[in-house]
Amino acid sequence: MASLTYHYSSSGNLTPTNILRSSISPKHTLISCRVNYKENGRPNNAQVLISEQQTLPNFLTSNQFERTPVRKDEKRLKIFSGTANPLLSEEVACYMGLDLGKIDIKRFADGEIYVQLRESVRGCDVYLVQPTCPPANENLMELLIMIDACRRASAKTITAVIPYFGYARADRKTQGRESIAAKLVANLITEAGADRVLACDLHSGQSMGYFDIPVDHVHGQPVILDYLASKTIKTDDLVVVSPDVGGVARARAFAKKLSDAPLAIVDKRRHGHNVAEVMNLIGDVKGKVAVMVDDMIDTAGTIAKGAALLHHEGAREVYACSTHAVFSPPAIERLSSGLFQEVIITNTIPVSEKNYFPQLTVLSVANLLGESIWRVHDDYPGGFEHFSGLGID
Repeated sequence: MASLTYHYSSSGNLTPTNILRSSISPKHTLISCRVNYKENGRPNNAQVLISEQQTLPNFLTSNQFERTPVRKDEKRLKIFSGTANPLLSEEVACYMGLDLGKIDIKRFADGEIYVQLRESVRGCDVYLVQPTCPPANENLMELLIMIDACRRASAKTITAVIPYFGYARADRKTQGRESIAAKLVANLITEAGADRVLACDLHSGQSMGYFDIPVDHVHGQPVILDYLASKTIKTDDLVVVSPDVGGVARARAFAKKLSDAPLAIVDKRRHGHNVAEVMNLIGDVKGKVAVMVDDMIDTAGTIAKGAALLHHEGAREVYACSTHAVFSPPAIERLSSGLFQEVIITNTIPVSEKNYFPQLTVLSVANLLGESIWRVHDDYPGGFEHFSGLGID
């Protein structure tokens, strides 16, 4: 039996051990993904390990992910990756003990996208891992063409695994003559031929209602919760902060899971898209460690102004936590300006090496997505709430 070990570092590289030569900075988390192969070359099991520099979060060791012994024919399960986040797709397949399906994705000189499956999917349950992160339009179109290719190749079912669902912010009309792009994108995915969507941390829960197919909504915050629980922060010093009124439900559920910490709210007045002005703080943060929670960080204007207000009100330290790191300019300058003790994100969106800064910590949601795929494939009746839900109504 041969053993092949992959290492995933914050620099965004997934390489075999015998290729990895450069040293990794101690400020970055090192995660190893080990696959043991049988003699016939098929994976036997997969296990995600974390280096000795970092305490293993409970999320990666909990027995809550024990799978039922009954299995469908695993040969009927196929996972394909788009070009938006191939490293995350590799980690998901590694956790599941499977190989990624072979697929050709090319672009013509004029920008048109070409997709061809390089293996049969006839009668298979196909899972396509593709976040619609920047460039959002290209990645969305690529997902649609991948779905169409699977449908025309006679796949039994097609599930679009979308770690980050773009256009989710345009989910309602706030003024006259606005489009509701979230509904439009949901229609496009459905009409392309998807049978199910598995999404992570939608901007608002109502987006699930825009799909005419089943949607499994997985929350990524438990990964961040376990990481925070591993840090030496006294419970009495914690306060969870919502950067705006719209995120109060998310922050309240997060605070309840984090030893029922107190809650503070930043009153924000927005004058335009990506333009925010902080007005007031509701709650007490003096002398406390403030943990700001949001579903995404785009230009970081909201969370940076909120952090400045928290420091002005006497907060000792400020942590920023978010599932999706969009990081549109000038987000990196704002986040690395010294306002934050640590910026904690997940890898639903790939972070380029040039966007890393000392305070940044990237956590993997590969186990979460991999287990969710298994439970969908096995028609697991228990749902996802007990390991991924935050109790948000």
